[in-house]
Amino acid sequence: MLPHRLYNKIAWIAVLLALIVIVFGAFVRLSNAGLSCPDWPTCYGRATWPVHEVDVAHANANYERPVETHKTWREQFHRHLAATLGLLVLALAVLAARRVPRGLAVVLGASALVAIAIPVYMRGEHVWASVLAAIGEGLLVAYVLRPGSHASPRGDFTRASSLLLAVIIFQALLGMWTVTWLLKPVVVMAHLLGGMTTFSLLVFVACRASPNAAIALAPEVRIKPMLTIGLVLVAIQIALGGWVSANYAALACGTNFPHCLGSWTPPTDFREAFVLWRGIGVDYEGGVLDAPARVAIHLTHRVFALVVAGHLIALGFRLRRIPELAGWGKAIWILLGVQVLLGILNVIEGLPLKVAVAHNAGAAILLFALVSLLARIRQRA
Repeated sequence: MLPHRLYNKIAWIAVLLALIVIVFGAFVRLSNAGLSCPDWPTCYGRATWPVHEVDVAHANANYERPVETHKTWREQFHRHLAATLGLLVLALAVLAARRVPRGLAVVLGASALVAIAIPVYMRGEHVWASVLAAIGEGLLVAYVLRPGSHASPRGDFTRASSLLLAVIIFQALLGMWTVTWLLKPVVVMAHLLGGMTTFSLLVFVACRASPNAAIALAPEVRIKPMLTIGLVLVAIQIALGGWVSANYAALACGTNFPHCLGSWTPPTDFREAFVLWRGIGVDYEGGVLDAPARVAIHLTHRVFALVVAGHLIALGFRLRRIPELAGWGKAIWILLGVQVLLGILNVIEGLPLKVAVAHNAGAAILLFALVSLLARIRQRA
C-alpha cells in the first residue's frame, strides 16, 4: 500500500535528479573544479557564486584560493542540485512516515537538527554542528533499525524512506569533507559511493512503489542470488573507479591498452596504492602518490573489470534462459559492452572529459538495471 498517491511520482523524479547529480558531479570532479569553492555550503561566502568583478575582487581579498569563474559555478550548481534532491528525499520520508507511530516526529526532528547544524557550522562552531548532525543521523538510523516499529502496510516505505534520508544527510557531510579536507581520496571515493547508494535506494523504492511493475517468477526460478552477487561486484568496481579518479591514476598507464606503459608487468607499489588514511591537512588536488602506486591502482581497476564482466556475461546467459527476463539479459550485455568500450577509450584517447563523464553515467545505468530488476522480481506462491 502506497503511503500517498504522489509517492511513486516523486520517487521517479528523484531517481532522474539523482542520476543528473551523479553525472554532473563526475563532470565537476573530472574538470578539476572540486575545490573551486573553498568554503561550504556557501561559495566565497555567497549562496550562488561570485560573478561580477567587484564580487570576484572581494572574494580574492578574503580567501586564499583565487576565484576561477569558469569553475566556481560548476561546484556550487552541483551543490544546489544535491540540495534539491535532498528536499525530494525529505518529502518521500514525510509522506511515508506521516501515519506511522512516531514516524513524522522522528523524520522532522532529525531534519530540524541537521538544518540547525548548518548555520552553526558556518559560524565556526564545528564541534556543536557535528554533535547536532550526529544526533539527527542517530535518530533516523535507530528508527530504521528498531524492530516492530513498521508493522503497518506503509512500514516498508517508511523504513526505506527514512534510510534514504539518513544516507543523503551523510552524503552532504561527505560533500563538506571533500572540500574542507582538500579532496582527501577516501572521502572523494566515499562521496561517489554515497551518490550511487542514494541512486540505488531511490531506484529500489520507485520500482516497489510503481503499480504493475512486479515480474512474477515460478518458485523454482532462483535468480536473485546471482543478481545480488552482480550488484556487489559492480559496487566494488565503482569504488575502485572512484579510487582511480581520487588518486589521479586514470592515465597512470599512459595511453597503452591492453599493455601498461608498454609492458605487461610495469613497476607497481600496491602497499602505498591502497593506504586509505594519510592524515588531514594535505592538499590532494593533483594527487600525492608516485607513479608505481598509481599504476597499481589503475591495474587493479582493469583486472577487477574482467571479474565483473565475466559474471555479468554469465548473468546475461542465465537471464536469457528465463522467458520473463530474456530482454533484461540482452540489456545487461549491451550496458556492459558500452561501459567496457568507454573504459578503453578513456585510456587510449587520454581521458577526454566527455568520455570520462559518460563512463560514470554508464556505471550508474548498469546499477539501475541490476537494482530495478531485483526490486521487481517476485516469486509466485
